[in-house]
Amino acid sequence: MTPNEPDTGLRTLKKQRTRRAIADTAIALFLARGFDQVSVAEIAAAAEVSKPTLFRYFASKEELVLHRFADHLGEAGRVVRDRPAGVTPLDALERHRLEGLAAHDPSTGMTADPGVVAFLRLVYETPSLSAHLVDYLAADTRALTEALDPDGGMAARLVAAQYVAVRQVLSRAVWTRLAAGQGAEEVGRIATAETATAFALLRDGAAAHGF
Repeated sequence: MTPNEPDTGLRTLKKQRTRRAIADTAIALFLARGFDQVSVAEIAAAAEVSKPTLFRYFASKEELVLHRFADHLGEAGRVVRDRPAGVTPLDALERHRLEGLAAHDPSTGMTADPGVVAFLRLVYETPSLSAHLVDYLAADTRALTEALDPDGGMAARLVAAQYVAVRQVLSRAVWTRLAAGQGAEEVGRIATAETATAFALLRDGAAAHGF
């Protein structure tokens, strides 16, 4: 270990904490007042940083919110790459989604946490955030395409695009029911059934190409 390593680790930790604090401050303001009603200057002031500092951590106002989706970027591709022998890509993805629903993973929309429900409402009901979310979905689609076919063939691209679109429709349907006040147990049963229907439809077209 070199003498500089401890300091480097501390600097990294401090940067992570600063980034998280800025984002948490921004999201709290957005939830309280609405995304379009809060300026970057107000966020910087509330987080006790300068605007240039804020933009060193986040490239845009939208990224202050959408960075929370970054943890799941490429997840579908990883599920396909790491699937057990003999398991088809769509079987692995369906199993992964069902496990997420059972675990109340917020990425599936299945969460009773009021804060997460409110956060998803912010994303889904703010046009600029929904528009920027498309970039994350496109990155997911590219990663899944590569996992299905390293050559990026058209069949793999189409299946990946269909899966990512279906996943978003399913997750939003779950969130919509929870946000409307339906019970988690009932929503979970519906989501499980809808997942089975969605993957049956996907398989009809994908099976001919080995997915």
